Amino acid sequence: MPSNERGQTAEQKETRTKQKRVKTSENENVQAKKEESQAQTRKEQKKKQKAEKRKKKKPRRRIFPIWLRIIVVLLLAGIALIAGLMIGFGVLGDGNPTDVLDLDTWHHIIDIVTKEA
Repeated sequence: MPSNERGQTAEQKETRTKQKRVKTSENENVQAKKEESQAQTRKEQKKKQKAEKRKKKKPRRRIFPIWLRIIVVLLLAGIALIAGLMIGFGVLGDGNPTDVLDLDTWHHIIDIVTKEA
């Protein structure tokens, strides 16, 4: 029988490597199961913490309700539009800024735009 440097035969060396492979695969399986169980417990802990936060959380009472916010934003947009028209008509167009608020001015502007050549 041929032996290698440490006095082991090739067959003995093969069996030992097979045993090592089996042990490492078993260790990997055990470690994977542990990690999986820890992950499940972490998820459960997070769920419990979230549930506790929901129980402790006071209902929020808004001082400035959402519907009122929408109305205020629309009003501010309208004011900005009117101010822009007044500045454009009065400063850039050399007219009277309050003329923008007259309907006759808008009828005149619409007639100019829709006038056929």
